[in-house]
Amino acid sequence: MIFKVFYQKNKSRSPRRETTQVMYLDLDVKDEKAGVIAGREILAQNTDYVVEFIEGLSDDAVAYDQENGNFEITTF
Repeated sequence: MIFKVFYQKNKSRSPRRETTQVMYLDLDVKDEKAGVIAGREILAQNTDYVVEFIEGLSDDAVAYDQENGNFEITTF
């Protein structure tokens, strides 16, 4: 399942919508809740980012993001 992660790169500044960034993770999980937990664990181990929100994407949402943005799966 593909997950969209909204995050801030800088922990020392308060989060602002204007500085929110996005990455995509492809996680082998059974459901969205397990993916959110796994995604947070992976990001905590590999980055210093402040994770704001993680959401599981439907196939239609993935197709939309692929067509309309910088869609690239992040791997660690």
